[in-house]
Amino acid sequence: MPKPTVAVVGRPNVGKSTLFNKLIGQRLSIVEDTPGVTRDRIFAECEWLNHYFLLVDTGGIEPASDDIILAQMRRQAEIAIESADVIILVVDVRDGVTATDQDVALILQKSGKPVVVCVNKCDSVGDPPPEFYEFYNLGLGEIFPVSAAHGHGTGDLLDGVFSHIQMEAEEEYSDEYTKVAIIGRPNAGKSSLVNRLAGDERMIVSHIAGTTRDATDTIIENEYGKYVFIDTAGIRRKSKILEKIEHYSVLRAYMAVDRADVCVIMIDAAEGFTEQDSKIAGYAHEAGKACVIAVNKWDAIEKDDKTMQEFRKKLEQDFSFMSYAPILFISALTGQRIPKLYEAINETARNNAVRITTGKLNDLLAYATARVQPPSDKGKRLKIYYMTQASTKPPVFVCFVNRAELFHFSYRRYLENQIRETFQLTGTPIQFVVRERDDKDTK
Repeated sequence: MPKPTVAVVGRPNVGKSTLFNKLIGQRLSIVEDTPGVTRDRIFAECEWLNHYFLLVDTGGIEPASDDIILAQMRRQAEIAIESADVIILVVDVRDGVTATDQDVALILQKSGKPVVVCVNKCDSVGDPPPEFYEFYNLGLGEIFPVSAAHGHGTGDLLDGVFSHIQMEAEEEYSDEYTKVAIIGRPNAGKSSLVNRLAGDERMIVSHIAGTTRDATDTIIENEYGKYVFIDTAGIRRKSKILEKIEHYSVLRAYMAVDRADVCVIMIDAAEGFTEQDSKIAGYAHEAGKACVIAVNKWDAIEKDDKTMQEFRKKLEQDFSFMSYAPILFISALTGQRIPKLYEAINETARNNAVRITTGKLNDLLAYATARVQPPSDKGKRLKIYYMTQASTKPPVFVCFVNRAELFHFSYRRYLENQIRETFQLTGTPIQFVVRERDDKDTK
């Protein structure tokens, strides 16, 4: 069976994300003393008494707000409630029962889902404060005093959660899933792409740059394979990161790259390539990730029969440091070439994890060195004794040579191109490690 889902909901700034981070044991949700920081649903696996479940953090619910972002946050929280098996309502003991708390409680009662009330910020050890008991007036059953900041009471809270869950055999996500990070500048269409891939209203989408602040996971299984798509906050230049909150978002976007097998680098067709696109792609390249360049909003561009060719040629120059990455022209809005994107993701992930035998590598090495002689300097010529693959993701090749300083960048690039051409390694960076061998080792 799928893992049970537990949603953490409540009005803004009552400590939902602090509780979420405490339960999962890491700082995944953004925590900041500013209402409305968590905007999208955040998923993470959580364990209690050898049982695993999915914990979902949500943006604060403002039932009466007409603000565009707050209204969409409310919709995201409602979606989380609809998909949850149990709901944790977080309230603030210092504020007492507010009108918003009562409105949220009414929404939860109408959902028909089991609810556990977490009365947060009961930081003192011992009996809860007198204000704690007024939360029984919400009419949601048992309430639990908790200090999310210190962890007090979280065990009793989770016991209350699991009293509503019938645990059966649990399934673990396997290595069959390809993890794909969608990265790029703000408002390039990353969340729209994830929504198109998932086929539902998975992310908040608006024309306000920076709407997505957290890296969120979407699991998709279809005829192309099994995937975990990670939507990330747009990465701006450091000089434009004015909010402390957005600083966390940028760090999380980079962390998403580290988690991923494949990075889809989103380019806004209307704006074209920028210096920041180069920095984002460079981080993925240096991390050794398979990459696909997706030019989004292609449907909005006025085109003739040469537009795509000219745009591609310009991007090949801009991304010359990662010429291995395939370039696709897509539209997240209309779904144009989305099947091609799946095919590119599969191919690049496969190539990033390829394993080539030492025999085949040295056959290639013999051919390549016979075709173009290794460089020489002051009468000393580079000798490459043999080559072997040390690791995958990305493919790392170890070359044993007589003098490492003779292994110039140009010849390294030549061997890289030969390997790519022979083994068709599209979409993945290739790394070399050069090691010298003593004369006595070569005999």
